[in-house]
Amino acid sequence: MAIALSSFNIFFTFLLVSTFHLGFSFSALQENHSNGTYSGQINSNSVLVALLDSHYTELAELVEKALLLQTLEDAVGKHNITIFAPKNEALERDLDPEFKRFLLEPGNLKSLQTLLLYHIVPNRINPSHNSSLQHHSTLCRDRVKLSSQESGEKLIDSAKIIQVNAVERPDGVIHGIERLLIPRSVQQDFNNRRSLQSISAVKPEGAPEVDPRTHRLKKPAPPAKPGSAPVLPIYDAMAPGPSLAPAPAPGPGGPHHHFNGEKQVKDFIETLLLYGGYNEMADILVNLTSLATEMGRLVSEGYVLTVLAPNDEAMAKLTTDQLSEPGAPEQIIYYHVIPEYQTEESMYNAVRRFGKISYDTLRLPHKVLAEEADGSVKFGHTENSAYLFDPDIYTDGRISVQGIDGVLFPLEEKEKSETKKEIKSVKVAVKPQRRGCLKWLAGCLGHLDKIHISPHASK
Repeated sequence: MAIALSSFNIFFTFLLVSTFHLGFSFSALQENHSNGTYSGQINSNSVLVALLDSHYTELAELVEKALLLQTLEDAVGKHNITIFAPKNEALERDLDPEFKRFLLEPGNLKSLQTLLLYHIVPNRINPSHNSSLQHHSTLCRDRVKLSSQESGEKLIDSAKIIQVNAVERPDGVIHGIERLLIPRSVQQDFNNRRSLQSISAVKPEGAPEVDPRTHRLKKPAPPAKPGSAPVLPIYDAMAPGPSLAPAPAPGPGGPHHHFNGEKQVKDFIETLLLYGGYNEMADILVNLTSLATEMGRLVSEGYVLTVLAPNDEAMAKLTTDQLSEPGAPEQIIYYHVIPEYQTEESMYNAVRRFGKISYDTLRLPHKVLAEEADGSVKFGHTENSAYLFDPDIYTDGRISVQGIDGVLFPLEEKEKSETKKEIKSVKVAVKPQRRGCLKWLAGCLGHLDKIHISPHASK
């Protein structure tokens, strides 16, 4: 009951702050126009001010978040506009939460502006007087289709007009519609965000190597065909030697079969999103790095992987310094990928039998330590550890995803940072001593200048 009351208080406070902020902006807009601050002919009887007092306040709030007030002021000053306003329920409950989150992200401001301008036509339209099919250009330069059904209902694109002439003003009119209109360009941007093909980046290549015998550039090895066996075993290719851990859990198939690695990686990322609580991990794999493409290629070549996925609560504890260095997200995820196929059962049986086990990671030469603790598997060291929190989120024989409740870092990194702090403290401690020596030497020289030495003193 206390949790429910606190949640209600937070929601009520947010509603009051949003309403006050929105009302202040529109009132300031009205006051500035009455004082002649802006060039448009906006007054208290404008359709923009009436939008706030109507039943479509959610649309008015989105207009303010999209920074479109100045644009709409200019449009009202030049045209007599028509606004097709979705009802508040369509924006609060009926809209896809993922799509709404996409629109409100700062990096997608242009998509939000295009979507809102798609609802505004720079002409005054009365659907009751139009019975034939018509196309109208919007402020975003796309065209909307106004049509009529046999029952007499009016449609704008595929949305039903539920309230004709809901608000009428001298400079415009507002018609209520049942749902949000989505332009094709905005829908395409939203679809491309989760597409692995659209975010696949070009892998950086190192400097060319010169053959010491011929003094010519070495030619790169030809790429292996998908489904072919790896040239080297994964331990020989990525680690100095095999680990002492027991054999990993067996996976179906073999290296001679063809695996669509990109499809499997996309499948396990979608599983992370549907499972809930691992959105930050999926966002790093897909949007911030090209790791999803690299993992897909490894699986296509016959390798198997185990991903230790930190949950959103653990990822939120990362500081800006830990993510600001170039390549930092990649290095963090590399340390959470084990080049073996392990399940929760196989890892727990191993730590019960051997005590402590070191698993190789894709961040060479660092390894991650695993041990049994409280009936589960504990990873990392004492200063930086994480427990196996959500076992077997995804297991298909090639990729295994195990949820953990912390972000792991190699032990050597913490030792380096501690030594740097010690060196800085030593430098600070030495400086005052040097200043003291210089002052003592200057005092001695000043004292010698006052002493008169006779020419016979040397004798």
